[in-house]
Amino acid sequence: MAMTEYELPCERDVEQVWERLDAVGAGLADEHELTCPHCRAARESLLALREATEELVAEDDAPSPDLFGRIMSAVRAEVRRDRMVRLPTPEPGFVEISEQAVAAVLRYAADTVDGVRARRCRVRTGADGVVEVELTLAVSVRNATGGEALAKVRERVTAAAAARVGLTLAKLDLLVADIYAEDTAGEPGE
Repeated sequence: MAMTEYELPCERDVEQVWERLDAVGAGLADEHELTCPHCRAARESLLALREATEELVAEDDAPSPDLFGRIMSAVRAEVRRDRMVRLPTPEPGFVEISEQAVAAVLRYAADTVDGVRARRCRVRTGADGVVEVELTLAVSVRNATGGEALAKVRERVTAAAAARVGLTLAKLDLLVADIYAEDTAGEPGE
C-alpha cells in the first residue's frame, strides 16, 4: 500500500509501521515496536483501516450496518481540519496549520510520559491569536495520586508546542478523565 510519507514523533514513518503489521502480529516485534506508544497507536489505526477495507471488499451487496457511521466520522474529521492556527513567522506572509494537526502533536507528547495516555485534545485559537489547549488524559493507578506525571505532561506538551509547531500556549488545561490499572508489561489492564 503506497502512503504519503508521514513521520511519527519516534522518527519511524507510517510506511514502516504498515510493512511490519503482520510481523508484529506474529510476535516478531522488535524492542521499539513493543514499547513505542506512537507505533502502537499507528498500528491500531492501520489495523482498523485494513479490517474496514477487507470488509468492504468481501461484501457482495449490502454495506455493513456501521459503514454510514464510519463515513460520517471521516467526514467530521475532515471538516475539523478547516479550523486553522496561524503560526508566527519572521518572514512576510503567514503559515497556517490545522487545529487537528496541532492536537495530534500535543497528544503524542503527552503519550511519552510513562503511565499517561492522551485522550481528547481541544485546541482553541482566539481572534487575537492566543492558543488555549484542553487535554483529557487517562493515568495509571500508580500516577493517580501524585502530580509528577501531570507536571511532566505539562512540560512535554508545552515543549512540543514550541519546538514541533512553533506555538506558545497561553493556557494548558489538563483533565484526568480516567484511571486504569496496568498489567505486568506496563500496558493498560482489562
